[in-house]
Amino acid sequence: MSDKAAVGLSLLCVVHCLFLSIVLILLPPFAGLLVFNDELFHRMLLVAVVPISIIALVIGYLHHRSYRVLFIGLVGLSILIVTTFLGHVILGKYGEVALTVLGTSIIAYGHFLNYRLRRQGVNIEIHEQD
Repeated sequence: MSDKAAVGLSLLCVVHCLFLSIVLILLPPFAGLLVFNDELFHRMLLVAVVPISIIALVIGYLHHRSYRVLFIGLVGLSILIVTTFLGHVILGKYGEVALTVLGTSIIAYGHFLNYRLRRQGVNIEIHEQD
């Protein structure tokens, strides 16, 4: 359940970034009416995504012992955290969107692997050494 929640929240970040960019391009007069038109929304999502992701990844790791899955998830989280704090001021709007999409995609992939391995009930460390 926590993997699904983490993926859902991560994808919400992507949808927000992409949707907001499209709306601002197509309907600039409505930009001021958008409630989530600032970095506060990204930080609020980050506060939800990070703990849920870490809990899910650690629980999964304790089950399947795959450092690879844990590493993938933590790389995605790191990208998302850095992107959130650097923001569009340093990265530019396109850089922020691109890194958010990259980070959330990596997080989603890590959680997908985590979920799959937890469901299989297989310790894959043996297979990773090949």
